[in-house]
Amino acid sequence: NPDFFYQRGAGPMFDMGPYYLTALVSLFGPVQRVTGSARVSFAERKITSQPLNGTMIAVNTPTHVAGLLDFASGPVATLVTSFDVWYAELPRIEIYGSLGTMSVPDPNTFGGPVRVRLAGEKEWRDMEIGHGYTANSRGLGVADMAYSLRTGRPHRASGALAYHVLDLMHAFHDASLAGKHIDLSSGCPQPAPLPAAWPGDVEEPVAA
Repeated sequence: NPDFFYQRGAGPMFDMGPYYLTALVSLFGPVQRVTGSARVSFAERKITSQPLNGTMIAVNTPTHVAGLLDFASGPVATLVTSFDVWYAELPRIEIYGSLGTMSVPDPNTFGGPVRVRLAGEKEWRDMEIGHGYTANSRGLGVADMAYSLRTGRPHRASGALAYHVLDLMHAFHDASLAGKHIDLSSGCPQPAPLPAAWPGDVEEPVAA
């Protein structure tokens, strides 16, 4: 029953936003302010799955959200989450830097190439992944937390990170309603990248 996806507290931003926003905060650090536009494109949607196929449901949350993020470290990002697009060829995440472009795979998975094309180059290059866990490793954050509790170092999937991402998701909707930028009151440390020696380094956890 997909009804809950179209009610308050859900929608595309709260469904897929956690993956993409956590990836962006991990790459660039916390966000300083956001703005955005959000809309309900269709007042009703038809369920096409069983056993409720054909049932009409009311849409009570924005189903297309376009946002802009100003990171405290300087970068500006654009984020689009939508339930209203049939097909697209947009990249998952692309980073446009002073020396070239980096293409990052879908943060809702663990695999996929990281590709780079520097200024003046004619082809994209796949970059070697320096750590393991490129298959489905949904327990990785828990393993990292357990290791951090034993060793006293900060864990990557922290409560502060989760709260900052939640604050961001609400801020896009708030900015659209208010027609202005929203300054974020939350923040978090930028999560440390996985070490290049992981796995195989006895100082780091092994996820089941």
